[in-house]
Amino acid sequence: MVSVDKAVIARLTKGNQTFEIMVDPDKALAYRKGSPISIENILAVSEIFKDSKKGERPSATELEKAFGKGADIFAMAEVILKEGDLQLTTEQRRKLVEEKRKQVADLISSYAIDPKTKLPHPPQRIMNAMGEAHVHIDPFKSSKEQMESVLDLISPILPISVERVEVAIKIPLEYAGKAEPVLHRMVQIKKEEWTSTSWIVVIEIPAGMQADIYKRLNDVTHGSIETKIINETKI
Repeated sequence: MVSVDKAVIARLTKGNQTFEIMVDPDKALAYRKGSPISIENILAVSEIFKDSKKGERPSATELEKAFGKGADIFAMAEVILKEGDLQLTTEQRRKLVEEKRKQVADLISSYAIDPKTKLPHPPQRIMNAMGEAHVHIDPFKSSKEQMESVLDLISPILPISVERVEVAIKIPLEYAGKAEPVLHRMVQIKKEEWTSTSWIVVIEIPAGMQADIYKRLNDVTHGSIETKIINETKI
């Protein structure tokens, strides 16, 4: 159990009431990320507070109203940790923001392209534009939730277009057995046709994913695939 002086606060507001717990910063963050750590090992103090700094505690009636009748300390603490705001150390926040920033850049790179070259922007180029645009990243929001707002901020700096493309891919029959699981892992196949010499598939993907998919297919077919863009749609 972490000492109180090294603990951070997890806080949940329900109605006009605030409930706080004191937690181990590293274990609490790991729990929020999905690690199976027991609440007992996360709490610095087995107490629910209204204001932990002042040592103020809610009444039994307030706890029952907020968390239901019969909920024990650990059940209430679990709700606070799952649904509330977790105070982060400076180092934790820095690491989380950097991780999420890279995830957002990777996602944009897979969805968006340079409208002039029709090629995806490398993630590092996107991260540089994010830095230039002073993009704020929320470490607790998903990359997809933040993608649109980030695109709005970096588009004056970086020519970028989010498109989906429908592509027909022709794969020689001798390589179809190796290519099929590769495609199924990466995309959903819209149409397919088997001929005496080839397997022809139609897929719809974010434009930025083309290079990665073609590379993986070429790796297993020794560069034998043929591709044709059937349709392009701006998102």
